Amino acid sequence: MVFPSSTLVKLCQCLGGEAPSNLDWVAVLELANNTLTTPSLIDLVDRPDRSVPEDVKAFVREIYRRNALRNDLLRAQLEEAVAALNERDVIPLLLKGSAILATSAPERRATRIMADLDILVEPDQMETALRALSGLDYQSHFRTPPESRKQYTELKRPRDVGMIDLHQAAPGPDYFYRSSGKLLEHCMPVSVGRGAAYLPTPTFQAFMLIIHDQFQDHDYWVGEVDVRHLVELRDLANAAQGIDWNRLMSFAPGRLARNAIAKQLIALAEFFDVDVPVELRKLFIPQLQFRRLLLQSRFPLARWPLLAVAILDYGNYRKELGAEYQTDSRRNVTLTLPRADTLRHFFGLVGNHRIGKV
Repeated sequence: MVFPSSTLVKLCQCLGGEAPSNLDWVAVLELANNTLTTPSLIDLVDRPDRSVPEDVKAFVREIYRRNALRNDLLRAQLEEAVAALNERDVIPLLLKGSAILATSAPERRATRIMADLDILVEPDQMETALRALSGLDYQSHFRTPPESRKQYTELKRPRDVGMIDLHQAAPGPDYFYRSSGKLLEHCMPVSVGRGAAYLPTPTFQAFMLIIHDQFQDHDYWVGEVDVRHLVELRDLANAAQGIDWNRLMSFAPGRLARNAIAKQLIALAEFFDVDVPVELRKLFIPQLQFRRLLLQSRFPLARWPLLAVAILDYGNYRKELGAEYQTDSRRNVTLTLPRADTLRHFFGLVGNHRIGKV
Protein backbone atom coordinates (compact mmCIF):
# COMPACT_ATOMS: atom_id res chain seq x y z
CA MET A 1 0.00 0.00 0.00
CA VAL A 2 2.78 2.45 0.91
CA PHE A 3 4.44 4.39 -1.91
CA PRO A 4 8.15 3.51 -1.63
CA SER A 5 9.33 6.85 -2.99
CA SER A 6 7.55 8.98 -0.40
CA THR A 7 9.90 10.97 1.84
CA LEU A 8 7.37 10.54 4.64
CA VAL A 9 7.62 6.76 4.34
CA LYS A 10 11.41 6.91 4.35
CA LEU A 11 11.46 9.19 7.38
CA CYS A 12 9.25 6.71 9.25
CA GLN A 13 11.63 3.91 8.31
CA CYS A 14 14.49 5.95 9.75
CA LEU A 15 12.46 6.66 12.89
CA GLY A 16 12.04 2.90 13.18
CA GLY A 17 15.80 2.47 13.21
CA GLU A 18 16.39 1.37 9.61
CA ALA A 19 17.83 3.60 6.88
CA PRO A 20 16.65 2.71 3.34
CA SER A 21 19.28 2.49 0.62
CA ASN A 22 19.98 5.46 -1.69
CA LEU A 23 18.40 7.85 0.77
CA ASP A 24 18.15 11.58 0.08
CA TRP A 25 19.34 12.68 3.52
CA VAL A 26 18.72 16.37 2.85
CA ALA A 27 15.04 15.68 2.12
CA VAL A 28 14.66 13.35 5.10
CA LEU A 29 16.29 15.78 7.53
CA GLU A 30 14.22 18.66 6.17
CA LEU A 31 11.05 16.67 6.81
CA ALA A 32 12.31 15.58 10.23
CA ASN A 33 12.92 19.22 11.15
CA ASN A 34 9.48 20.25 9.88
CA THR A 35 7.78 17.45 11.83
CA LEU A 36 9.84 18.07 15.00
CA THR A 37 11.13 14.49 14.96
CA THR A 38 14.87 15.06 14.44
CA PRO A 39 15.83 14.04 18.03
CA SER A 40 13.96 10.75 17.55
CA LEU A 41 16.49 9.81 14.86
CA ILE A 42 19.03 9.25 17.64
CA ASP A 43 18.10 5.55 17.70
CA LEU A 44 19.19 5.29 14.07
CA VAL A 45 22.42 7.26 14.24
CA ASP A 46 23.59 5.49 17.42
CA ARG A 47 23.47 2.14 15.65
CA PRO A 48 26.62 0.79 13.95
CA ASP A 49 25.16 1.57 10.52
CA ARG A 50 27.74 2.69 8.00
CA SER A 51 25.06 3.88 5.60
CA VAL A 52 24.35 6.95 7.75
CA PRO A 53 26.77 9.78 6.81
CA GLU A 54 28.90 11.18 9.61
CA ASP A 55 27.60 14.73 9.12
CA VAL A 56 24.04 13.43 9.52
CA LYS A 57 25.02 11.66 12.74
CA ALA A 58 26.69 14.80 14.06
CA PHE A 59 23.65 16.96 13.25
CA VAL A 60 21.14 14.60 14.87
CA ARG A 61 23.30 14.17 17.98
CA GLU A 62 23.63 17.93 18.39
CA ILE A 63 19.87 18.48 18.11
CA TYR A 64 19.30 15.60 20.53
CA ARG A 65 21.83 17.06 23.01
CA ARG A 66 20.27 20.50 22.93
CA ASN A 67 16.77 19.10 23.29
CA ALA A 68 17.90 17.01 26.26
CA LEU A 69 19.08 20.17 28.01
CA ARG A 70 15.83 21.98 27.23
CA ASN A 71 13.68 19.09 28.41
CA ASP A 72 15.64 18.86 31.66
CA LEU A 73 14.64 22.47 32.28
CA LEU A 74 11.02 21.69 31.40
CA ARG A 75 11.07 18.70 33.75
CA ALA A 76 12.30 20.90 36.61
CA GLN A 77 9.62 23.47 35.74
CA LEU A 78 6.97 20.73 35.80
CA GLU A 79 8.13 19.43 39.19
CA GLU A 80 7.99 22.95 40.64
CA ALA A 81 4.49 23.58 39.26
CA VAL A 82 3.09 20.25 40.47
CA ALA A 83 4.48 20.80 43.97
CA ALA A 84 2.94 24.29 44.13
CA LEU A 85 -0.43 22.94 43.01
CA ASN A 86 -0.28 20.12 45.57
CA GLU A 87 0.28 22.69 48.32
CA ARG A 88 -3.16 24.11 47.40
CA ASP A 89 -4.68 20.58 47.41
CA VAL A 90 -4.78 20.46 43.62
CA ILE A 91 -3.57 17.25 41.97
CA PRO A 92 -3.18 17.97 38.26
CA LEU A 93 -3.60 15.57 35.37
CA LEU A 94 -0.65 15.48 32.97
CA LEU A 95 -1.33 15.71 29.24
CA LYS A 96 0.80 15.05 26.15
CA GLY A 97 4.43 16.08 26.64
CA SER A 98 4.01 16.59 30.38
CA ALA A 99 3.16 12.91 30.72
CA ILE A 100 6.35 12.00 28.84
CA LEU A 101 8.48 14.29 31.01
CA ALA A 102 7.04 12.78 34.18
CA THR A 103 7.48 9.11 33.28
CA SER A 104 10.25 8.67 30.72
CA ALA A 105 13.92 8.10 31.39
CA PRO A 106 16.08 11.16 30.57
CA GLU A 107 17.50 9.58 27.42
CA ARG A 108 13.99 8.84 26.10
CA ARG A 109 12.33 12.12 27.00
CA ALA A 110 15.12 13.89 25.10
CA THR A 111 13.66 12.53 21.85
CA ARG A 112 10.48 14.60 22.25
CA ILE A 113 10.44 18.25 21.18
CA MET A 114 7.70 20.07 23.08
CA ALA A 115 6.67 23.70 23.13
CA ASP A 116 5.00 23.88 26.53
CA LEU A 117 3.65 21.97 29.52
CA ASP A 118 0.04 20.80 29.25
CA ILE A 119 -1.63 20.38 32.64
CA LEU A 120 -5.31 19.77 33.40
CA VAL A 121 -7.20 20.69 36.56
CA GLU A 122 -10.88 20.43 37.46
CA PRO A 123 -12.92 23.52 36.49
CA ASP A 124 -13.71 24.33 40.12
CA GLN A 125 -9.97 24.25 40.90
CA MET A 126 -8.92 26.60 38.11
CA GLU A 127 -8.75 29.79 40.17
CA THR A 128 -6.93 28.00 42.99
CA ALA A 129 -4.43 26.64 40.47
CA LEU A 130 -3.89 30.08 38.97
CA ARG A 131 -3.20 31.55 42.41
CA ALA A 132 -0.74 28.76 43.16
CA LEU A 133 1.16 29.35 39.93
CA SER A 134 1.07 33.13 40.29
CA GLY A 135 2.93 32.54 43.54
CA LEU A 136 5.73 31.15 41.37
CA ASP A 137 5.74 34.40 39.35
CA TYR A 138 3.70 33.05 36.44
CA GLN A 139 1.69 35.63 34.52
CA SER A 140 -1.25 35.12 32.21
CA HIS A 141 -0.22 35.25 28.56
CA PHE A 142 -3.67 34.33 27.21
CA ARG A 143 -6.98 33.25 28.68
CA THR A 144 -9.97 32.12 26.67
CA PRO A 145 -13.10 34.29 26.86
CA PRO A 146 -15.82 33.07 29.26
CA GLU A 147 -18.10 32.10 26.36
CA SER A 148 -15.53 29.77 24.77
CA ARG A 149 -16.39 26.07 24.60
CA LYS A 150 -12.87 25.19 25.77
CA GLN A 151 -11.46 27.03 28.77
CA TYR A 152 -7.70 27.23 29.25
CA THR A 153 -5.01 29.69 30.28
CA GLU A 154 -1.47 30.10 28.97
CA LEU A 155 1.00 31.09 31.68
CA LYS A 156 4.54 32.39 31.20
CA ARG A 157 7.66 33.44 33.09
CA PRO A 158 10.62 35.23 31.48
CA ARG A 159 13.14 32.72 32.84
CA ASP A 160 11.47 29.58 31.45
CA VAL A 161 12.00 27.74 28.18
CA GLY A 162 8.28 27.01 27.79
CA MET A 163 4.86 28.14 28.98
CA ILE A 164 2.28 26.23 30.99
CA ASP A 165 -1.03 25.53 29.27
CA LEU A 166 -3.54 25.08 32.08
CA HIS A 167 -6.59 23.19 30.81
CA GLN A 168 -10.00 22.46 32.30
CA ALA A 169 -10.94 19.63 29.92
CA ALA A 170 -9.36 16.99 27.72
CA PRO A 171 -8.24 18.06 24.22
CA GLY A 172 -10.78 18.17 21.43
CA PRO A 173 -14.57 18.52 21.57
CA ASP A 174 -16.21 17.29 24.79
CA TYR A 175 -18.57 15.15 22.70
CA PHE A 176 -15.86 12.54 22.11
CA TYR A 177 -15.39 11.87 25.84
CA ARG A 178 -19.00 11.32 26.89
CA SER A 179 -19.00 7.56 26.41
CA SER A 180 -15.73 7.05 28.31
CA GLY A 181 -16.84 8.44 31.68
CA LYS A 182 -14.81 10.65 33.99
CA LEU A 183 -11.17 11.28 33.11
CA LEU A 184 -9.87 10.17 36.49
CA GLU A 185 -11.38 6.73 35.90
CA HIS A 186 -8.67 6.26 33.28
CA CYS A 187 -5.77 7.62 35.33
CA MET A 188 -3.21 6.42 37.85
CA PRO A 189 -1.25 8.43 40.43
CA VAL A 190 2.39 9.18 39.64
CA SER A 191 5.17 10.94 41.52
CA VAL A 192 6.60 14.08 39.94
CA GLY A 193 9.60 15.18 41.97
CA ARG A 194 8.28 15.81 45.49
CA GLY A 195 4.74 16.19 44.17
CA ALA A 196 2.00 13.96 42.80
CA ALA A 197 -0.12 14.05 39.67
CA TYR A 198 -2.49 11.88 37.67
CA LEU A 199 -1.31 10.09 34.55
CA PRO A 200 -3.74 8.68 31.95
CA THR A 201 -3.33 5.00 31.09
CA PRO A 202 -1.48 4.33 27.82
CA THR A 203 -4.77 3.43 26.13
CA PHE A 204 -6.46 6.65 27.20
CA GLN A 205 -3.36 8.69 26.38
CA ALA A 206 -3.60 7.25 22.87
CA PHE A 207 -7.30 8.14 22.68
CA MET A 208 -6.73 11.75 23.74
CA LEU A 209 -3.79 12.14 21.38
CA ILE A 210 -5.85 10.89 18.44
CA ILE A 211 -8.82 13.11 19.27
CA HIS A 212 -6.50 16.09 19.68
CA ASP A 213 -4.89 15.63 16.27
CA GLN A 214 -7.88 14.48 14.27
CA PHE A 215 -10.49 16.94 15.52
CA GLN A 216 -8.89 19.75 17.53
CA ASP A 217 -6.18 20.16 14.88
CA HIS A 218 -8.55 19.02 12.07
CA ASP A 219 -6.06 16.46 10.66
CA TYR A 220 -8.89 14.08 9.83
CA TRP A 221 -10.62 16.58 7.58
CA VAL A 222 -7.56 17.90 5.74
CA GLY A 223 -5.75 14.56 5.42
CA GLU A 224 -2.67 15.32 7.50
CA VAL A 225 -0.66 13.49 10.14
CA ASP A 226 1.43 14.66 13.09
CA VAL A 227 4.45 12.36 12.78
CA ARG A 228 5.75 13.29 16.23
CA HIS A 229 2.50 12.18 17.83
CA LEU A 230 2.45 9.05 15.69
CA VAL A 231 5.86 8.18 17.16
CA GLU A 232 4.36 8.71 20.62
CA LEU A 233 1.52 6.32 19.77
CA ARG A 234 4.08 3.76 18.62
CA ASP A 235 5.98 4.11 21.89
CA LEU A 236 2.77 3.75 23.91
CA ALA A 237 1.91 0.60 21.95
CA ASN A 238 5.37 -0.86 22.51
CA ALA A 239 5.52 -0.02 26.23
CA ALA A 240 5.11 -2.69 28.90
CA GLN A 241 1.42 -1.99 29.51
CA GLY A 242 0.76 -1.29 25.84
CA ILE A 243 -2.47 -0.16 24.20
CA ASP A 244 -5.65 -2.20 24.54
CA TRP A 245 -6.88 -1.80 20.96
CA ASN A 246 -10.45 -2.94 21.55
CA ARG A 247 -10.79 -0.74 24.61
CA LEU A 248 -9.40 2.17 22.61
CA MET A 249 -12.11 1.69 20.01
CA SER A 250 -14.75 1.36 22.74
CA PHE A 251 -14.09 4.96 23.81
CA ALA A 252 -15.39 6.21 20.45
CA PRO A 253 -18.93 7.61 20.84
CA GLY A 254 -19.86 7.06 17.19
CA ARG A 255 -18.79 6.13 13.69
CA LEU A 256 -16.90 9.37 13.06
CA ALA A 257 -14.50 8.82 15.97
CA ARG A 258 -14.11 5.12 15.11
CA ASN A 259 -13.08 6.03 11.58
CA ALA A 260 -10.58 8.60 12.85
CA ILE A 261 -9.06 6.15 15.32
CA ALA A 262 -8.89 3.44 12.65
CA LYS A 263 -7.09 5.81 10.29
CA GLN A 264 -4.37 6.36 12.89
CA LEU A 265 -4.13 2.64 13.61
CA ILE A 266 -3.61 1.96 9.91
CA ALA A 267 -0.85 4.56 9.87
CA LEU A 268 0.78 2.93 12.90
CA ALA A 269 0.73 -0.47 11.26
CA GLU A 270 1.92 0.73 7.85
CA PHE A 271 4.57 3.23 8.94
CA PHE A 272 5.94 1.54 12.08
CA ASP A 273 4.87 -2.12 11.83
CA VAL A 274 2.86 -1.87 15.04
CA ASP A 275 0.86 -5.05 15.58
CA VAL A 276 -2.65 -3.61 15.25
CA PRO A 277 -5.43 -6.22 14.89
CA VAL A 278 -6.30 -6.72 11.23
CA GLU A 279 -10.04 -6.31 11.82
CA LEU A 280 -9.46 -2.74 13.02
CA ARG A 281 -7.69 -1.86 9.76
CA LYS A 282 -10.30 -3.05 7.27
CA LEU A 283 -12.80 -0.19 7.35
CA PHE A 284 -13.22 1.44 3.93
CA ILE A 285 -13.23 5.13 4.88
CA PRO A 286 -10.15 4.92 7.15
CA GLN A 287 -8.32 2.99 4.43
CA LEU A 288 -9.22 5.70 1.94
CA GLN A 289 -8.17 8.44 4.35
CA PHE A 290 -4.78 6.78 4.77
CA ARG A 291 -4.29 6.47 1.01
CA ARG A 292 -5.20 10.15 0.77
CA LEU A 293 -2.50 10.96 3.32
CA LEU A 294 0.08 9.05 1.29
CA LEU A 295 -0.87 10.78 -1.94
CA GLN A 296 -0.80 14.22 -0.35
CA SER A 297 2.59 13.59 1.23
CA ARG A 298 4.00 12.71 -2.18
CA PHE A 299 2.03 15.20 -4.29
CA PRO A 300 1.26 18.29 -2.14
CA LEU A 301 -0.96 19.88 -4.80
CA ALA A 302 -3.30 16.91 -4.43
CA ARG A 303 -4.38 18.34 -1.07
CA TRP A 304 -6.93 20.57 -2.81
CA PRO A 305 -8.89 18.02 -4.86
CA LEU A 306 -8.55 15.32 -2.18
CA LEU A 307 -10.34 17.57 0.30
CA ALA A 308 -13.44 16.01 -1.25
CA VAL A 309 -12.62 12.78 0.62
CA ALA A 310 -13.72 14.50 3.83
CA ILE A 311 -17.28 14.61 2.51
CA LEU A 312 -17.48 10.81 2.90
CA ASP A 313 -17.63 11.25 6.66
CA TYR A 314 -19.35 14.60 6.81
CA GLY A 315 -22.73 12.91 7.21
CA ASN A 316 -21.48 11.19 10.36
CA TYR A 317 -20.20 14.52 11.60
CA ARG A 318 -23.62 16.15 11.07
CA LYS A 319 -25.44 13.35 12.90
CA GLU A 320 -22.98 13.18 15.77
CA LEU A 321 -20.64 16.01 16.74
CA GLY A 322 -22.18 18.54 14.35
CA ALA A 323 -25.65 18.08 15.83
CA GLU A 324 -24.44 19.91 18.95
CA TYR A 325 -23.69 23.02 16.92
CA GLN A 326 -27.08 23.18 15.23
CA THR A 327 -28.99 26.33 16.06
CA ASP A 328 -31.92 25.61 13.74
CA SER A 329 -33.90 22.51 14.69
CA ARG A 330 -35.36 22.40 11.18
CA ARG A 331 -31.97 21.79 9.55
CA ASN A 332 -31.46 18.38 7.98
CA VAL A 333 -28.76 16.64 10.05
CA THR A 334 -28.27 14.03 7.34
CA LEU A 335 -27.08 16.67 4.87
CA THR A 336 -23.66 15.53 3.67
CA LEU A 337 -22.36 18.73 2.05
CA PRO A 338 -20.50 21.28 4.22
CA ARG A 339 -21.66 24.87 4.39
CA ALA A 340 -19.72 27.63 2.66
CA ASP A 341 -18.08 28.90 5.86
CA THR A 342 -16.96 25.36 6.73
CA LEU A 343 -15.41 24.97 3.29
CA ARG A 344 -13.62 28.30 3.63
CA HIS A 345 -12.20 27.16 6.96
CA PHE A 346 -10.88 23.90 5.51
CA PHE A 347 -9.48 25.61 2.42
CA GLY A 348 -7.61 27.93 4.76
CA LEU A 349 -6.13 24.96 6.63
CA VAL A 350 -5.12 23.24 3.40
CA GLY A 351 -3.44 26.40 2.14
CA ASN A 352 -1.38 27.02 5.28
CA HIS A 353 1.63 24.95 6.26
CA ARG A 354 1.27 23.92 9.90
CA ILE A 355 4.41 23.10 11.84
CA GLY A 356 4.67 19.42 12.66
CA LYS A 357 2.07 18.35 10.10
CA VAL A 358 2.45 16.43 6.83
